[in-house]
Amino acid sequence: MANLVIDINGIGKTYKIGEVVVNALVSVDLKIARGEYVALMGPSGSGKSTLMNILGCLDTPSRGSYKLNGTDVSHMTDNELAEIRNKEIGFIFQTFNLLARNSSLENVALPLVYAGIGKVERLAKAKQALESVGLGERVEHKPNELSGGQRQRVAIARALVNSPAIILADEPTGNLDTKTSHEIMDLLEEIHQKGNTVIIVTHEEDIAKRAKRIVRLRDGVIESDNIS
Repeated sequence: MANLVIDINGIGKTYKIGEVVVNALVSVDLKIARGEYVALMGPSGSGKSTLMNILGCLDTPSRGSYKLNGTDVSHMTDNELAEIRNKEIGFIFQTFNLLARNSSLENVALPLVYAGIGKVERLAKAKQALESVGLGERVEHKPNELSGGQRQRVAIARALVNSPAIILADEPTGNLDTKTSHEIMDLLEEIHQKGNTVIIVTHEEDIAKRAKRIVRLRDGVIESDNIS
């Protein structure tokens, strides 16, 4: 598979809880090419959250290797992972994770602050990202002045602002009603069609079916990997 953005080989993750050893991931091989749209599915305890944390550089594997955009991130320090995360990954969370006292514009510009980009440029980029998700009129609104769907759009704009290698969406419609969920999924489809690599973690079949490939986990291994 050419032009891999994610290349995982023999990834395992073991936790020790007191005297008990838990194998959250046994051995996972996964390759995702640039521009793919993938859904990760699995029941509670399947290892999908652990895999998402490793994919998102929020955690490191106990064994195996993970190359993100050609860089081996398997054994990086927390500081190195934070730098890679900010540069390569756009996160979209179920709970939006917006700063309550900040405007939409300031929330979206935040990753650019960490990237060391000057104020004028970062506010211009943040405004452009908000316009791309249909919120050009809401740049000064704080999260409590927005609907759930609008908050998730702000979160999506924040995920896009750094032009990351992958967009990683964790249950992005979990807190939304059906109509708004469809709107957000339509937006993610648009983002994918513009060439972005999108990985969505969900337990909902109808949401997963919007992706072009569904990877199912069970008991810490990949049970199936289907491309539609």
